[in-house]
Amino acid sequence: MSSDVRKAVTGASIGNAVEWFDFAIYGFLATFIAAKFFPAGNDTAALLNTFAIFAAAFFMRPLGGFVFGPLGDRIGRQRVLAVVILLMSAATVLIGLLPTYATIGVAAPLLLLLLRCLQGFSAGGEYGGGAVYLAEFADERRRGLTITFMAWSGVLGFLLGSITVTVLQALLPAAAMDSYGWRIPFLIAGPLGLVGLYIRMRLDDTPQFAELSRSEQVAESPLREAVVTSWRPILQVIGLFIVFNIGYYVVFTFLPTYFIKTLEFSRTDAFVSMTLASLVALVLILPLAALSDRVGRRPMLIAGSAAFIVFGYPLFLLLNSGSVVAAVAAHCGLAAIESIYVSTAVSAGVELFATRVRYSGFSIGYNICVAGFGGTTPYIVTWLTAASGDNLAPAWYLIAAAVISLIVVLTLTESAGRPLAQTQGRQQAAAIQ
Repeated sequence: MSSDVRKAVTGASIGNAVEWFDFAIYGFLATFIAAKFFPAGNDTAALLNTFAIFAAAFFMRPLGGFVFGPLGDRIGRQRVLAVVILLMSAATVLIGLLPTYATIGVAAPLLLLLLRCLQGFSAGGEYGGGAVYLAEFADERRRGLTITFMAWSGVLGFLLGSITVTVLQALLPAAAMDSYGWRIPFLIAGPLGLVGLYIRMRLDDTPQFAELSRSEQVAESPLREAVVTSWRPILQVIGLFIVFNIGYYVVFTFLPTYFIKTLEFSRTDAFVSMTLASLVALVLILPLAALSDRVGRRPMLIAGSAAFIVFGYPLFLLLNSGSVVAAVAAHCGLAAIESIYVSTAVSAGVELFATRVRYSGFSIGYNICVAGFGGTTPYIVTWLTAASGDNLAPAWYLIAAAVISLIVVLTLTESAGRPLAQTQGRQQAAAIQ
C-alpha cells in the first residue's frame, strides 16, 4: 500500500470511526436515554420512543446525501468530509449537555430529536464520501480491501463506544451512572471530532477527481445527472444494502438492548457480548475484503446473504436458550455472517458508478436504504417482539431482508479488478448538460 493510499485510509477511517462512535453510544445507552428524556410509567413506551428518535436521525440521512453527495461531486471529496465530521461531533457533544425531561419537560425529547436529526444529516455525507474517497485512491487489485476500511472503521467506532460504556459501568456506581455517567461518552465526541477534523483538513483530494477537474469534466448538476444516467445502480445499491443495514443494526445496536430487556441478562453481559461481537467483525472484515479482490464481489455477497437465510433462525434460538455463554456465541455468529456481507457490499456499491456522479449516486442509494432499513430496525424488531410475544420475531425480519438482497445481488455484474469509470460516456454527459 503506497504512502498516499495509507494517508487516505487513515484520514477516512479515523473520521468514520468517530462518526460511528457518536452514533453507537446512543444505541448502547438507549435504556438510560429512555429514562431521562421521557416521562416515567411505561418502560416499553419510553424505549420505543428512544428508538423512534434513533430512527428519525436516519430519515435525515437521505437529505444529507442529496446535499453533500452533489457537493462532493462539484467541489471535491476532501472538503465535504471535513465539514460532516465537524457537524456530527458538535451535535453529539450537545446531546451530552442536554437537560432531562425532569428539568425542562417536553422540550428535552424535542431537543434530543433536533440534535439526532443534525447527526443524521451530517452522516448522510460521511459513509458514501469516505468510501468514494478510498475507491478513487485504491489500486485496482486491492480496491476491495482499501474501500472496506470504511466498514472496518465503523465497527471500530462501535467497539470503542461499547468499551467506553462497559468501562463506565464497571467503574461508576449505578447511581453515578444514572446521574451523570451516561453523559460522558457523548462529551468524549468533542476531542475525538477535533482529531478527525485535523486529519481530514490535511488530506489531498483524489487523483480521479483531480483529473476530472483538470479536463473540465466535473458535472454541473451531479444530482440530476446521477438520477438520469445511474438510476439502475442507485436502485441496486438500495436493494444490496437492505440486509447490510438490517443485519448491522440488529447485531450492533439492537442486540445489547435485547439482552437486557428480552433475555433479562445484566447490562454487563450485554456490553461484554457487544464487545466480543465487534471484535469478531474487526478480525474478519479485512481478510474477507481481501478475499473479495481475489474471488470477486458476487460470490462473497451470495455467501453472506445465504448464510443469514440458513442460520438466522437457529442463531436466534441459541440466543434464547437461557445460557449467557450460548447467547454470546450466537451474537458472535451473527456478527461473523454480517462480516461476510459487510466486507464486500461497500466496494460492490461504489464500483457501480462513474467518477462524475459517484459521490452523489452511491450516497443517494445508500442513505435511502439506511433511512428505510437501518435506523428503523431497532424500533421495528422491538415492536415485532412486543406485539407478537415471540422472541424469535427479529430472526424472520433478518431472513426476509437477506432474501431480498440476495435477489438483487444476482442482478450485479462482477466488478472486482476492473477500472473505475470516469464518466458515463460523452453522449450521456452531453445529453444531461
